[in-house]
Amino acid sequence: MIKLTELAPEIQAEVRSVRERVARLHAELPANGLVVWTAGNVSERVAGADLFVIKPSGVRYGELSADTMVVCTLDGEKIDDGTPESLTPSSDTAAHAYVYRHMPEVGGVVHTHSTYATAFASLHRPIPCVLTMMADEFGGEIPVGPFAIIGDDSIGRGIVETLRSSRSPAVLMANHGPFTIGKNAEAAVKAAVMVEEVARTVAAAQQLGEPVPVAQEHIDALYDRYQNVYGQH
Repeated sequence: MIKLTELAPEIQAEVRSVRERVARLHAELPANGLVVWTAGNVSERVAGADLFVIKPSGVRYGELSADTMVVCTLDGEKIDDGTPESLTPSSDTAAHAYVYRHMPEVGGVVHTHSTYATAFASLHRPIPCVLTMMADEFGGEIPVGPFAIIGDDSIGRGIVETLRSSRSPAVLMANHGPFTIGKNAEAAVKAAVMVEEVARTVAAAQQLGEPVPVAQEHIDALYDRYQNVYGQH
């Protein structure tokens, strides 16, 4: 088993930094109403090493700290990271690990069971691009991924297969809930917050009538502007 203390000093320092960041970002999930009790998780890749940091399984959000974050290999195996052996990584670790192995551009992964996004997932229904905000953030509709059971990398395969053909950083895994990706954990958390925001709005619009889709040419223009011009660079 890999021992954290045997890694190069710069990698140990990076692991400490990622643990602190991932612990802090977990607080955003309950703060934004995306999770209840111990559900959901955030992970981030460790730069310069084939490792990532993820939430421990079954631990409530108020009990999380940098020291309880679990360090895993890209095969999803916990390393000797100084945490007790009884502190196991999230039940979704295999899915996160699969994404990191097959999408090297991804630096962060988030999973929630946020109410409105998960409602769309239960219907196997993508969220249509009927808002300029969706064009900005997702570049089109938010797609649905295949049904898969926790326990192996089936969920990870579904995430990768779905998002490889989409500009969206989010996928609604059928009967399960949203998974989001990003260049780092913060970007993936932002995507998770935005998924629930647009899911809530679109669900409300569908109660009033049939939302009008944004034309593809406008989606493309909005996405390009938001990704390349908007904000500080």
